[in-house]
Amino acid sequence: MSTLLRTTVALVWPAFVLAQHAPVGYTDTPYLPDGKWRVHDLNRPRPRVVTPGATASAPPSDAIVLFDGTNLSKWGGIKRGQMVEPPWKVENGYVECVPETTDLVTREKFGDFQLHIEWASPAKIEGESQDRGNSGVILMGRYEVQVLDSYQNTTYADGQAASMYGQYPPLVNAVRKPGEWQTYDLVFEAPKFAADGKLVKPAYLTLFHNGVLVHNHQEWVGAVEHRRVAHYTPHPAEEPLTLQNHGTRVRFRNIWARQLGRYDQP
Repeated sequence: MSTLLRTTVALVWPAFVLAQHAPVGYTDTPYLPDGKWRVHDLNRPRPRVVTPGATASAPPSDAIVLFDGTNLSKWGGIKRGQMVEPPWKVENGYVECVPETTDLVTREKFGDFQLHIEWASPAKIEGESQDRGNSGVILMGRYEVQVLDSYQNTTYADGQAASMYGQYPPLVNAVRKPGEWQTYDLVFEAPKFAADGKLVKPAYLTLFHNGVLVHNHQEWVGAVEHRRVAHYTPHPAEEPLTLQNHGTRVRFRNIWARQLGRYDQP
């Protein structure tokens, strides 16, 4: 064995041995600021395993698949306050809004959650401003992320695609051409109310539009309003997700959600 090789082995071997016998945690380190767990705590619960989807649009293993392109079993329409069979059209892997029918509402309810949804405005341009490819992803049935054909289409800033409707425009306009598929990936933090109905914590939104960050933990002013300032009213901790019927044939596909809890619960 050459002198150089013997020297290399001598340097690498102790590090390798240490790596093989490294402790999986400690019980004598100082506590972190919240006082619950130590630094590198041996007994701290490990995060549960989640298998990512094979592609960016595919659901991970713990997702609730709300629409896989085949049926609307996870959805309904609301008519006279009652859930009815969903009236929207399913074909070719997408669901299309049918004007003059109902909104689309999930049977599942959500509080804090992650959502992936893809949408496309009609390829044929009809109308302008708010009359062009209008729909909405309405979180808890109250907090609307606008869907609109905002490609070379001027409208009020807090009403364009990816806006927190009537509250905040997106940081940038990341919209694709009409007829092309768009993607929203968002994290929604639901508001919290005290027993007396007082707002304890507002809702927050983080949103990526076509992979571009357009809202970064932005606070909601309140539930959606048109031409008025939004405000909060008490509501349950979990509510359905709604896709708005605004009279244009917007399409949706690949819709999945993840209920969010504390990161350190197995």
